[in-house]
Amino acid sequence: MNFHKELWLFLSGFGIMFAILSWLQDLGVLFPEPNPTKGIVALITGSILYLLVAKKMD
Repeated sequence: MNFHKELWLFLSGFGIMFAILSWLQDLGVLFPEPNPTKGIVALITGSILYLLVAKKMD
């Protein structure tokens, strides 16, 4: 795959996980107040999502 497609898929994984974590935060399940932990968790879980899904698209 080319660099731009890889970057797009990685950023998409991060965005998807950040949206899911934001939804869980609104429900009161995670992170009761705004903090930078959500971004770090989104980066880690988004990377896992990228590795599990995007890499299998080859």
